[in-house]
Amino acid sequence: MKLSNKSSIFSNVKTIFFDYDGTLHDSLKIYAPAFRKAYAFLVENGHANPRDWSDKDISHWLGFTSKDMWQQFMSNLNKDIKDKASTIIGAEMKKQLAGGKATLYTGTINTLKYLKSKEYNLVFISNCGTYYKETSNSLFGLSNYFDSLVCSEEYNYIPKWKVLEKIKSKYPRDMVIVGDRLQDIEAGCKNNIFTIGCTYGYGNLSELNSADTLITSICQLKELL
Repeated sequence: MKLSNKSSIFSNVKTIFFDYDGTLHDSLKIYAPAFRKAYAFLVENGHANPRDWSDKDISHWLGFTSKDMWQQFMSNLNKDIKDKASTIIGAEMKKQLAGGKATLYTGTINTLKYLKSKEYNLVFISNCGTYYKETSNSLFGLSNYFDSLVCSEEYNYIPKWKVLEKIKSKYPRDMVIVGDRLQDIEAGCKNNIFTIGCTYGYGNLSELNSADTLITSICQLKELL
């Protein structure tokens, strides 16, 4: 259900949880070439049929943990092969990060600066690995804005809602979570936290049906919070 009076509902918020990929980071730019490289490995070794993957098709997997992605994508694939393909994706994404290919959405840093100036507690919570989190922090200075940087690898890749359940008591209420995928909205709903769905990210609109409100740009948070 969408909020009818957004400003008043969010006026008491003290803590904002942020998804990263598809919310702050336009991660398809580094994930798509990594996915294609891993899929080429699968084809070359007889584990998959040749296919041209569009960016839209690949973007479906952003927001999933690596474990959940492979379980849904090719559940019958041998674990060793999955691990090899995952390693290829990780290595290529590291190469893309090191090559300066990572890009935040326009207005992200200015929005984070604004929210920090308003003394919100900002928490990064992503279904990513530690290396990815730390490298992103180094590239964009995320710790200048976020009070905490949390990734799913630190919690053995359990679902995001369970990670949020474990950490939310560390921060003051009221709370809101901002994200572009079903996993983000689910995390908020299951933890009784307000949700802001990002329509510009990688999820389809049906994934955001339960969000309390929607934004079409990260910059709109300045109007809500």
